Amino acid sequence: MPSRLGRYVVRRRIGSGGFATVWLAYDEQLDSPVAIKVLADNWTEDHHVRRRFLEEGRYLRKVESPHVVSVYDAGELEDGRPYLVMSYADQGTLADRLEVAGLTPGQAMEVVRQIGAGLTALHRRGILHRDVKPANVLFRTVDPTSDRDPEGAVRAMLGDLGLGKALDVSSRLTMIAGTPSFVAPEQARGEGLDARADQYSLAALTHLMLAGRAPYAHATLAAAAAPGPPPPLSTPERPFPEAVESVVGRGLAPDREDRWPDVAAYVQALAVALDATSVGGPSPAPSGIALPRDPELTQPGAAPSPRPAGSPLPQPVPPPRRRRAVGVLLAALALAGGAAGGYAIERGLTRAVTLTDDSGSLSVTVPGDWERAVASHGWRPPNDSGDFPALSVGTGRGWAATDGTGEGVFLGILPGTELPSRVPQHPECASPQAPVEDAADGDPSLTVVYTSCPGGVTVERVVQVAANRLLWVQVRSAERATANAVLDTVDTSGL
Repeated sequence: MPSRLGRYVVRRRIGSGGFATVWLAYDEQLDSPVAIKVLADNWTEDHHVRRRFLEEGRYLRKVESPHVVSVYDAGELEDGRPYLVMSYADQGTLADRLEVAGLTPGQAMEVVRQIGAGLTALHRRGILHRDVKPANVLFRTVDPTSDRDPEGAVRAMLGDLGLGKALDVSSRLTMIAGTPSFVAPEQARGEGLDARADQYSLAALTHLMLAGRAPYAHATLAAAAAPGPPPPLSTPERPFPEAVESVVGRGLAPDREDRWPDVAAYVQALAVALDATSVGGPSPAPSGIALPRDPELTQPGAAPSPRPAGSPLPQPVPPPRRRRAVGVLLAALALAGGAAGGYAIERGLTRAVTLTDDSGSLSVTVPGDWERAVASHGWRPPNDSGDFPALSVGTGRGWAATDGTGEGVFLGILPGTELPSRVPQHPECASPQAPVEDAADGDPSLTVVYTSCPGGVTVERVVQVAANRLLWVQVRSAERATANAVLDTVDTSGL
């Protein structure tokens, strides 16, 4: 762990993802904790990734809004890796809060209001976010603004503009990317975009906060491209009046022409609809803090002590032990991981670990308890005499046994110039679902999901990752949501 990054004293690493690592550091000149996002060394020579990393900083720097993560500084390390100095989200992410306790309707409205303000600020500067989801909604403590909040209020901010695009670029055919359960249909189809794509994602986020479930559980972007009519917001346990249903449903309209004119109009309509109901409107809590502060998440540490000239650099402060170590880690991963890592966290891999094979060609993020059996030295595919990269991760050595209940994932490269007509069969499971063919990010793939297996679900996926190379992925999981999350973190390098 470095003692310094540029002029900043490093405290500790607070997270890492596929593209970057985020460090908690201290700005001695401005007497303030900051988060420093550093491009991963294995992406330094990838000009596309490097450009996207720097574009995120430029987009964020253009926007002056308390509800968008701020970039204070940028620089380059001695080894050539760029870094961004950003706001430190000491109160975790929305994904963390929803997992632990959820939100009241009033608190949900406050998040919508603040994130809506952040999106409006981006749109005014001609920037689309394109990946609004729980892991990219960050919270930080701000200074007290009145006697009613002596400990400081909690502010919601949008982070991770790794997929952000200028509106003039997004108006033409653009890269297909985003998180399936929250992405607008036109974005999943790769069409030209406008600000109504972000409005759709905000409406999906609203649905999740109010109903306790996302409106859709799409496994792929292909499924998100044709979502059908939005599902009801209300359940017997959480009923909502028709006015609220109507506002959120219009924001989720599959045809963007049927949505609200802009994000501000959506937020205003939702505030009016909620305020007119008995389920708890957008009014702040009596204490004046609509979003509760979690004191266990506020751990920046004290300012460094002055050191005499020539004395050793201060050592990083280890993180204090606390009830749960989810919030700040999720905030860091939301900044660091880009689309894939963020999606894994959003889908619930809160104790996630990222593993890589010995060759550095394959990586995947999995729940922490899957790390009990790891094999990373490669494999020899059936009917081939060559050795290829492979990675196996599971809850035990026999996790892939057909009659067992273990969980895990296998990634293996094998030769091939086209996708196979069928994937491995699983007679121990119920009938497979219909095969799904996709071409997200330009890589054709074939996916088959098997349900009612001894351990839950089994997913087989084959991806054409190069002209003469295939990637075979098998996931076994007790829950479909976890399998989906793991699949979306699979990454290949150098193929």
